[in-house]
Amino acid sequence: MSLQAVLNEINEFLLCPTPDAWIEEALKQQDILLIDHANCEKKAANTAMTLLYRHLDRDDLLKKMSQLAREELLHFEQVVGIMKERGVHYRNLSSSRYASSLRELVRKGGNGSDELIDVLIIGALIEARSCERFACLAPHLDARLAKFYRSLLRSEGRHYQDYLGLARQYANADISQRIDELRAAERELILTPDTEFRFHSGVPAAA
Repeated sequence: MSLQAVLNEINEFLLCPTPDAWIEEALKQQDILLIDHANCEKKAANTAMTLLYRHLDRDDLLKKMSQLAREELLHFEQVVGIMKERGVHYRNLSSSRYASSLRELVRKGGNGSDELIDVLIIGALIEARSCERFACLAPHLDARLAKFYRSLLRSEGRHYQDYLGLARQYANADISQRIDELRAAERELILTPDTEFRFHSGVPAAA
């Protein structure tokens, strides 16, 4: 599948595009954008490693999450390198509400299958939104950062496909309704006001 086809699929999967107000804020706060981007890559690697440790009996998951963790850590190193070039110091930032709010929706208990399915769907949503935001930002950035963000599109698109494919593979029934429920929750987080700017934050509250 071509990169454009992947982007088209992601744009159809997400229920809304990134608001222009978020893009405008990102261009004003590029230091925060880079710091939180680095944090997101690190957290994505951690999510993949957690799945590796919890699901030793799922060969396809082990293979894809191992690859994903390596790629996310490489991206983390690359973002930190760009920050160093620009004199941006890596520091702690408070987490955005985005991922934590989505993870609050994960179903617990039962045989664990529902929980795994939800975690995988949410992983697909986060990767899809990351990919969509890289594509939205690239035309507005300086050449160095734009080239880097464009270089991430293919891997982030593949991560989205891997997560969603695994969710469907491990489900015992049609999960379209559950996917739609989580997509709707993701849209709400993107379109409602957010008091802090982060890579996955919603509309800036001042907008």
